[in-house]
Amino acid sequence: MAAAESPRRRAPHSAPTIYDVAKLAGVNPSTVSRALNSPGRINEKTEAKVHAAARELRYRLNPMARALPTGRTNTLGLILSDITNPMIAGIVRGAERAAAEHGYTLVLAESQESGDLEATAIDRIVPSVDGMVLAASRLDDERILQLAEERPLVLINRAVEGVEAVIGDVEPGIDEAVAHLHLLGHERIVYLSGPQTSWMSRHREAVIRQVAARRGVEIEVVGPNVPTLEMGAEALPRLVAMGATAVVAYNDVMAIGLVRAAGQQGLELPAEMSIVGFDDIFGADFTSPPLTTVRMPLMNLGDLAVRRLLDMLRGEEEPVRVEPPVSQLIIRGSSGRARA
Repeated sequence: MAAAESPRRRAPHSAPTIYDVAKLAGVNPSTVSRALNSPGRINEKTEAKVHAAARELRYRLNPMARALPTGRTNTLGLILSDITNPMIAGIVRGAERAAAEHGYTLVLAESQESGDLEATAIDRIVPSVDGMVLAASRLDDERILQLAEERPLVLINRAVEGVEAVIGDVEPGIDEAVAHLHLLGHERIVYLSGPQTSWMSRHREAVIRQVAARRGVEIEVVGPNVPTLEMGAEALPRLVAMGATAVVAYNDVMAIGLVRAAGQQGLELPAEMSIVGFDDIFGADFTSPPLTTVRMPLMNLGDLAVRRLLDMLRGEEEPVRVEPPVSQLIIRGSSGRARA
């Protein structure tokens, strides 16, 4: 009589099953399930034998299968506005750190600055996650409210009444930036705004106007703009034509594009134009001159958003309140005294 087939002789590329692990370990499948899903519930020696068999077979738990009895996948969705923006890296790292600390997997998708693409990405992943974090969402308020009814939801840098949100405090850094430029003799500041669909761009504009009014500085807005290097460069001729001596850009990417274009056009910075960015992304100090910018603790935003989401998943309707990340001005070489 032929010997029973070894659990290691499966069809090519087929994944090992819990039954394969049970056969190799010499235990029942239910014992394997307890050993892998609820450590400490069975004999220590038996549990070690099951884990050794699972490692030998390269068996991995299927989160979808685990979700069947519990309704949980231990997976969170993070939707990003533009994954190519270095600013996003800080948010992702902070979110991933918090998720991993609590045994959750983070699934990423991006909207490419499009509300339609964001909605499509959400529809694609929402059935497979326990909760969602939307970073700088481009969705309208109604769709966000609908989503909040379907899944626990936390927003980053976006405010919708009735939806949990983590929003960095931009006023301290903006106040420092306006005061810095004013002390350098700039009586007018141009705000190079971001996308029309960006709540944060509108919020920063409102705060800049409020701060400038207190300090007696004139504010002029140019935009809306796509927040890219190319758009920053394209804005230079208009800024020169309007006689701008100081510019605050919606983000560092646009500011870097503006600095690079100024250098290519022979414009002397900061003698002829001071430029201030926002976020302090990696590489902001690589420009010539290095970029003055309003720093936002981006990792803290991602970390805090995931922790609030996990509070909601644990049934804590009122998450523990902590102070939002606070912005600060980082002065470098791209800002200087206003030309006579």
